[in-house]
Amino acid sequence: MNIGILEEIMQTVTVYTGPYCPYCTMAKRLLQAVGVKEINEIRIDGNPEVFAEMQQLSGQRSVPQIFIGDTHVGGFTDLYRLQQEGKLDELLNP
Repeated sequence: MNIGILEEIMQTVTVYTGPYCPYCTMAKRLLQAVGVKEINEIRIDGNPEVFAEMQQLSGQRSVPQIFIGDTHVGGFTDLYRLQQEGKLDELLNP
């Protein structure tokens, strides 16, 4: 399959991250390993408005918080579980 076509249909990936967050780093690495070329990383540190936005969207206070398209995936453990169950590709490439 043409890689250009895959990139066009892949969902937007947004990851809310914070400083010194090993799970944020692992989440970004896992996403890159499965072919995500562009990650919209939003840093919450020093920005209470962005933190409040993340909380409202996810219902969570911890980072990372990962969204694929409009779907809230959760944190790194949730992302990893989706990948292990073979469901991550379905979310990325509907």
